[in-house]
Amino acid sequence: MSIFEEPIYSAFEYLNSLLNLEKKRLFESINLIASENLPSKAVLEAVGSVFSVKYAEGYPGNRYYGGCEFVDRVETQAIELAKKLFDMEFANVQPHSGAQANQAVFESILKDGDKILSLSLDHGGHLTHGHKVNFSGKRYNVVFYPLDPKTYLIDLNLVEEIAKKEKPRLIIAGASAYSREIDFDAFRDIADSVGAYLLADVAHYAGLIVAGIYPSPKRAHFVTSTTHKTLRGPRGGIILSQSSFANSINRAVFPFLQGGPHMNSILAKAVCFEICQTTEFKQYAEKVVLNAEELARHLILNDLNVITGGTSSHMFLVDVVSIGLTGIEAQSLLEEAGIYVNKNTIPYDKNPPAVCSGIRIGTPMITSLGLEVSHMAQVAEFIVKVLKERQAPDNLREEVRQFCIQNFKKIF
Repeated sequence: MSIFEEPIYSAFEYLNSLLNLEKKRLFESINLIASENLPSKAVLEAVGSVFSVKYAEGYPGNRYYGGCEFVDRVETQAIELAKKLFDMEFANVQPHSGAQANQAVFESILKDGDKILSLSLDHGGHLTHGHKVNFSGKRYNVVFYPLDPKTYLIDLNLVEEIAKKEKPRLIIAGASAYSREIDFDAFRDIADSVGAYLLADVAHYAGLIVAGIYPSPKRAHFVTSTTHKTLRGPRGGIILSQSSFANSINRAVFPFLQGGPHMNSILAKAVCFEICQTTEFKQYAEKVVLNAEELARHLILNDLNVITGGTSSHMFLVDVVSIGLTGIEAQSLLEEAGIYVNKNTIPYDKNPPAVCSGIRIGTPMITSLGLEVSHMAQVAEFIVKVLKERQAPDNLREEVRQFCIQNFKKIF
């Protein structure tokens, strides 16, 4: 057999061992990273399909390469499914990531130096919403709205006040670490009152939105999202908008930001969007939120400080300074026990971003692996044993592993 035909397990022992170790880590640990999820077998098959070899610069019906008959049909199907799911007039499914989706929107309507109003990163926003180290903060004039210092919720009156004072060209509604519902309709009203565009970045909430259990952003001028978080699709991004922005968005994605789209990912996005239309997916999304609510409740019962007192989505923040830890310390201790979270700033954090005062906890992955509301008390107990009771993490590691082996679904 030619080396070009041999599977990884027989041809490359070391690389195959790493693949197997990652599978072992995945199925024998509790992954609570809010931005990670496990896609379906069908999505993974699509990502590894023969569509990965096809160059298809351009758009369906207007490519710069031959042989695009079938990729055109795949991309057209992905577009139509995305439009239907989000109830929007236009969709571009080519962005390689959520960051590039945001950049394409900016490029389509903004000039260098234009003003953006967004939630600051240290209050739960995203790097691409104007942080100074990111292209968004370097190219545009960004002002931020903070969370209410008492409730840690978005204060729409304050957002409106800042918008009327600053007169931004673009307002961003969306976050990477905000656990409560975002009123996208109210943001659109504020944008209209100052003549601004509204971008709803729903990367974290998209799966909950299409399942009908989180507010819809369909009144926004633009909607961007990743496809791999609560949507359970492949790594990638999408842009949706009103049809009047179609040409400017398409030009911003290709040829301005990207060359050839990853057609295997677009096939996987289409598969993901098909799955999102099913009753099974809606039930999955509902379980994600129920699990998050129950996990937060049990941590609160154990006197951990959950920001906003709970969650209305798939994630929440925990202030660990109140129990004598920093975010990075809590992340490291939990990882030793086989529990994965990420350190995260909390509103009005006094620690630098590399240290943080909190951790972010999410339930998409463990829900995909089959955990139910009834399992959340045990997951919370593991966290409490590590963070509050300071039990040796390495002693808990085997207990966590056995819990995962006994309760996770064997997906592949």
